[in-house]
Amino acid sequence: MNMTLFLTIAVFMAVLLTLSLPLSKLLVQLIEGEPAYGLLRIEKKLWRCCAIKQKEMTGLQYALAIVIFNLCGLALLFILLMTQSGLPLNPQQLPNLSWDLALNTAVSFVTNTNWQAYSGESTLSYFSQMAGLTVQNFLSAASGIAVVFALIRAFARHSSLTIGNAWVDLTRITLYILIPLSLIFALFFVSQGVIQNVSPYLHLTTLEGTQQIIPMGPVASQEAIKLLGTNGGGFFGSNSSHPFENPTGLSNMAQMLAIFLIPCALCMAFGRAVGDSRQGNALLWAMSIIFIVAVLIVTYSELNGPDYFTQLGLDSQSNMEGKESRFGIIASSLYAVVTTAASCGAVNSMHDSFTALGGMIPLWLMQIGEVVFGGVGSGLYGMLMYVLLTVFLSGLMIGRSPEYLGKKIEVYEIKMTVLAILVTPTLVLIGTAIALVTDAGKAGILNPGAHGFTEVLYAFSSAANNNGSAFAGLSVNTPFYNLMLAAMMFFGRFGVIIPVLAIAGRLAAKKRQPAGNGTLPTQGPLFIGLLVGTILLVGALTFIPALALGPIAEHLQF
Repeated sequence: MNMTLFLTIAVFMAVLLTLSLPLSKLLVQLIEGEPAYGLLRIEKKLWRCCAIKQKEMTGLQYALAIVIFNLCGLALLFILLMTQSGLPLNPQQLPNLSWDLALNTAVSFVTNTNWQAYSGESTLSYFSQMAGLTVQNFLSAASGIAVVFALIRAFARHSSLTIGNAWVDLTRITLYILIPLSLIFALFFVSQGVIQNVSPYLHLTTLEGTQQIIPMGPVASQEAIKLLGTNGGGFFGSNSSHPFENPTGLSNMAQMLAIFLIPCALCMAFGRAVGDSRQGNALLWAMSIIFIVAVLIVTYSELNGPDYFTQLGLDSQSNMEGKESRFGIIASSLYAVVTTAASCGAVNSMHDSFTALGGMIPLWLMQIGEVVFGGVGSGLYGMLMYVLLTVFLSGLMIGRSPEYLGKKIEVYEIKMTVLAILVTPTLVLIGTAIALVTDAGKAGILNPGAHGFTEVLYAFSSAANNNGSAFAGLSVNTPFYNLMLAAMMFFGRFGVIIPVLAIAGRLAAKKRQPAGNGTLPTQGPLFIGLLVGTILLVGALTFIPALALGPIAEHLQF
């Protein structure tokens, strides 16, 4: 294995942990209900102006607030996309979107998926990009973080009927976390060469004498929140492989750090908020182990492609197909794992061009629920669902009453946990099956055999788990796929959020009991191993048959 790979992973993890530590302290302040930067007086005026009452909410009230807030955003974005031709900042005079594409796109960005069945530079006006998609990039990210704030409070509090105020959380997360970080990253991206303007597209004559259109736009501002909020929707159709979105090796590293920054800081903040930093560290260890192993497998697969490469007369088995030469195989493989582990969906290479095993790992990372760092908020509350399941299974094996952080885990919590874990696999498998047995679904498949099956499975895995990346090779801008994938994205998002908040409401009301002789330690190597094993076991039992028909079968063919 290339030493450059190990050095790249080591530097990436070291910088990530260093940057996450100070951010985690700010997150703890917000979890505990303290206004950041000492802006209490200004906040009071803001609450009064917006008619926001700071009264705390129950789990049900919090869930209703989050769902209603996102439904309103969905309706507004749908209307904007359906009327963009008559709105300002449309120098290319781009037409309105069809109703099914507009609905798919609205659901996609509201659910933090950012699935794109279109190329942004040829479909969306600047106004739609800025006032529609970029705004939802902030709000969907804030929604995910707010949900995990509520769950962390449930573990930290003692006999409480409330878990915070959704409106206050959404406002503070946006103002104190997402906007300042986005400003910093946007300015850095501009310094690297990412464009930021509202100029008309440039019509140029190349050295060969042909005409070429160069797209312009406010890219850097959208790029920053696309990554920090683990949204992933690119301004251009080729996403972060486009030089106007990701021009240099340094910007590429910064993009990967931005994707993992808030999820990593949330793990640290979780440990601080519950009064035991070792709990957060245990989650970080579990995530990091799976992440590093995944990077090694993908990179090895891409550096050592199929034997037929050399049989065809190539001088190397390394698979550079679909990758940018300015990044190379190692940076492209690392990016692929980061973006699929973290529910981001941004890409700097085409996953469809990866080797069979190299492409299987990003697919599998989505299928286990993207709990390896995961999306902002969603990764941590997804991992905590696996923690509760691990505690329950461990209690069954050793005859102890399951509890976590002093809270007893009872029948209701386990039912909601299983629902939250299994809702997305159910959507993926049912959606894939429907697409493969209907004429409308099969009509979109461009590649035959196992690879075509993988492309369909990847699309539904990406949508239901709110990732947004695509395997390509599948024509999805049709009424069938637009509506099917929109349903997957919507229920994949809120089908997890609602059970999580239901658990939060119940846990907050329970007393925290001190650890005793019968308490299972949840911060040591043994528990980390059990947690990783539970994730692998659930993923294997759920998806091995489907993977055997797709990437595994394709690998065996060669």
